[in-house]
Amino acid sequence: MYVTVRRAAHEDADGLSRLAALTFPLACTPQTPADFLADHVARHLDAASFRRHLSEPSTVVLLAQQGAGRDPVGYAMLLAGEPADPDVAAAITVRPTIALERCYVHPDHHGTGVARELMAATLDEARRTGARGVWLGVSEQNARANAFYARHGFEVVGRKRFHIGETWEDDNVRELRL
Repeated sequence: MYVTVRRAAHEDADGLSRLAALTFPLACTPQTPADFLADHVARHLDAASFRRHLSEPSTVVLLAQQGAGRDPVGYAMLLAGEPADPDVAAAITVRPTIALERCYVHPDHHGTGVARELMAATLDEARRTGARGVWLGVSEQNARANAFYARHGFEVVGRKRFHIGETWEDDNVRELRL
């Protein structure tokens, strides 16, 4: 089935929020507390949060649609600027850089080519911003995502830690030269 990828608009915020609520937990480790997941979804992945992102000049949100459906089957978010995390800032080697802050596909569409099309469009969009590199953080325990990013040329350049609930988890910092 044909995939279209386009920039998201304010009227896409509700669909993006529904997709984010479904896909965010898939990127987390099994140790991630359920109450943290619910709180994060409610506070950071609601429609109002997406509308704010869509209004920010430093943020690009792309969505993938398949067929005639209105809701997205995938989305990606790019965030321009120098990383705030000192571990990331020390690890990445290419400037100017842009963060691939989010890249998710509905689980019913895994293996259909949606992720490949979304990534190609996301990297094209990153190039249009003038960035020379793209970086992302992905859980060391997320084998599927790490394999996907490796296939697309993202190399592990460092590690970063983050606090979830009452635990610390580790991410691979991956980078791609554009």
